[in-house]
Amino acid sequence: MQGEAIPVTRAVDFGVAKLLPDVDRDDAWLLTVDGAPQSYVDLADPEYVEFEYVRRVAHVVEAVCDTPVERDGPPAMVHLGGGAMTLPRRFARTVPDAAHDVVEADRGLAALVAAYLPWHAPQIRTHLADAREWLAGRPDGSADVLVTDVFGGARVPAHLTTVEFATHVARVLRPGGVYVANLADQAPFAFLGSQLATVRAAFGPGVEVCVLVEPGVLRGRRYGNAVLAAARCPLPTDVVARRCAADPFPARALDTAEALRAFRGSPVYDAAATDSPEPPDGAFTVG
Repeated sequence: MQGEAIPVTRAVDFGVAKLLPDVDRDDAWLLTVDGAPQSYVDLADPEYVEFEYVRRVAHVVEAVCDTPVERDGPPAMVHLGGGAMTLPRRFARTVPDAAHDVVEADRGLAALVAAYLPWHAPQIRTHLADAREWLAGRPDGSADVLVTDVFGGARVPAHLTTVEFATHVARVLRPGGVYVANLADQAPFAFLGSQLATVRAAFGPGVEVCVLVEPGVLRGRRYGNAVLAAARCPLPTDVVARRCAADPFPARALDTAEALRAFRGSPVYDAAATDSPEPPDGAFTVG
């Protein structure tokens, strides 16, 4: 850590970033951009995860990596959206043989995180690029896990919500690979429904999905994060459901049939894509 544990504020490419020390945990920091929480990282304990949705992403990825499969080498993970590198740091401990490519479009933010919240895991490589442009240049079948967590403020950028984007995701994943996306919505779930339809259109017949969402969000009581996982092979939904149920703030794990009943929509294509909806005033969403 460079310097004292005091707040740091910097203008970055896409707004104003702040690093705020956690008064309750030594060497733990919250990253915000334009006031929206983006990441939380504990430098002393990278396995510690503060945000509920990040734990749910971790549950999916770690359950998939715990499932015995034949691979030519160590698991290859792609992270679209770097933030403070919370998940790559955690997975460097929990899936120690995995290799990570982290893509971050905001060069100023990446420099800030590297300077004040450095990591010491050589298996983590960073790329300063637009997520979709970088993904378009990746070889077919080159990733086992692909995590998307890209927000502009509190909204998912339009070009990362479409069938054309998801087709790149499906192409880059190996046959047994899994896609995991952090989304946010509220009842009647028009955006979440459209993203479910978009992923199914891109992945094709036989795709299996799982949606992780808090009961209060699912029942239409509030706006919140939802984690969407998709694969062209069986997902360990039962394992993920048990892990989510044991969290301090439990979440439901909806399998393919349950998700299709709960969230309805049509695929989104580039020609008609828009950013995800603005959250209602006062809604707390982690991007």
